[in-house]
Order: sequence, then structure tokens, then C-alpha cells
Amino acid sequence: MALIECPVCRKRMSSKAPACPHCEAKTTGDNGSITRISHIQKSSRLMNQSFMAMSLFIAGVVIWFWGGEPAEGLRATIGGICFVFGFVGYLITRVRIVLHKRKSV
Repeated sequence: MALIECPVCRKRMSSKAPACPHCEAKTTGDNGSITRISHIQKSSRLMNQSFMAMSLFIAGVVIWFWGGEPAEGLRATIGGICFVFGFVGYLITRVRIVLHKRKSV
């Protein structure tokens, strides 16, 4: 009995187990296609997160400059928070996408 990596959740499991104890994916059959599907699904989730972070960044810029003047008070705070979280979230997500693409399928 050896420990192998689950093709779906990437957690360690027994090589003799009929299914992964974590995600309950069957280990019999074509594991290559399961691995590819899992890779594509993670890529899709990362792209969605990237889109949401970029949307938050754009919302922060729009809130900040709404009306043609720089924001003041509460509007400045909300716009700044959206701007910063969107920008940082986008950068982190892009790094995760690059690292994910480097993994072989």
C-alpha cells in the first residue's frame, strides 16, 4: 500500500482505496481525464476570481472620481478600500494563475 495523490482534490490517499476519502472521487477508470477536468475547473475559478477583483478595482476608481471631482469623506474611504482590495486581489490572483499554468496536466 502506497500513498498517492487524488486526481481531483490533490490530497494524499491510499493506492488501494476504491475512492478518495476526501472528495469521494472514484480511483478506477481514466484518471487522466479526471485530472484534466480538475485542472480546467481550477483555471476557470481563478479566472472568475481575477474578474471579480478587477471589477472591484474599477468600482473603486468609479466611486472615487464620480462627479468629476476627487472624493471626500465616506465616499473617499469606500472608493479607496475598493481600489486597494481590488488591485491587491487582482495581483494575487494573477500570480496564482501563472503558478497554476506552470503545473503540468
